[in-house]
Amino acid sequence: MITSLGIRHFKCFAHADFALRPLTVLTGLNGAGKSTVLQAVLLARQAAASPGARTIELNGPYGLALGEAQELLHPNAERPELAVRLTAGGGEEAGGSWEYRFGVPDARALHLSIASAPAEPPPGLDRPGSGFTYLCAERLGPRDLLSVSAIPPDDLGVGVQGEHTAQVLALRQERLTTRRLAVREPLLYPEAEVPLLRSQAEAWASHIIRPLRITAQWAPGIAASTIRFQDPGPYGEVIRPANTGFGVSYALPVIVAGLMTEPGDVLIVENPEAHLHPAGQSRMGRFLARVAGSGVQVIVETHSDHVLNGARLAVAEEETLRANDALVHYFGQGDPLSIELNERGELRHWPEGFFDQIEADLGRLARARRRR
Repeated sequence: MITSLGIRHFKCFAHADFALRPLTVLTGLNGAGKSTVLQAVLLARQAAASPGARTIELNGPYGLALGEAQELLHPNAERPELAVRLTAGGGEEAGGSWEYRFGVPDARALHLSIASAPAEPPPGLDRPGSGFTYLCAERLGPRDLLSVSAIPPDDLGVGVQGEHTAQVLALRQERLTTRRLAVREPLLYPEAEVPLLRSQAEAWASHIIRPLRITAQWAPGIAASTIRFQDPGPYGEVIRPANTGFGVSYALPVIVAGLMTEPGDVLIVENPEAHLHPAGQSRMGRFLARVAGSGVQVIVETHSDHVLNGARLAVAEEETLRANDALVHYFGQGDPLSIELNERGELRHWPEGFFDQIEADLGRLARARRRR
């Protein structure tokens, strides 16, 4: 598992190092560097997944839209080169270290050259197919029809926008895959007896979003998949995705991706809270913490204190994640700050501006009431 990420001369970071844990939460101000951290990982993944490649694309793979090469280079860079360095275990001596150096061939290039790459990829970034999953913030909303992919069924994941979620569920429901058919024991929903992916996805979605049943199909001869929902109970009507709201379409890919993980996999999720009620956001945080506690490296970018508090409950109450396996990086006005958790789910310090808006607003409301 990756334990640290170093970024050199990439966008807003001249030199920055970030510790990584089984659960790493990135939060803070807009435009402060959270997405840049994820993009650095995705650039390294792109190089790691294509051994021997001479370039990596800046637009397209993993939904990247980074523009032209010169835009990525930090102003203080002495030469047209940026680097991403990853370490595992206890560092270079006890674990390992991998560095990818990327060159900027010219200002208008839409790719980076791979100046140097390690002989072997770092752990997690070498995982094929759904072993490395990145879900971007702009996931697909409700669709009557969803695309299908020609990726071999055993390697197919939910997609960067969740676009293949229905196909993944249908393939496993029809036993057309040999891998990741059943959900691992640490991730089983406590009250769902059937361990198959669709049954577990239905149980977790009912817990996190709203009570529902899920039917996914990929009809022969049609290059599209469908997903339908149904209210539980004997008389529940089948509901088209457009009539269930964005919360289901945005959250279900996160749930399915998490349930498909195996130890050593990597799951990166942006804004898992999107379109969810606060209670659902908290439950999503607890779910992702459970995934991290099962041996998966989970990196979450979020603006939700409910997601964070859900992860804290996973440490303090459910004990599905150890305190020292979670870390929060807060991106504020200055350098990013790292915040540890203790066994009671408490944050070891609380910097100014860190999820304190509710207290600030309530204080202003109290003062407004006194003035009246």
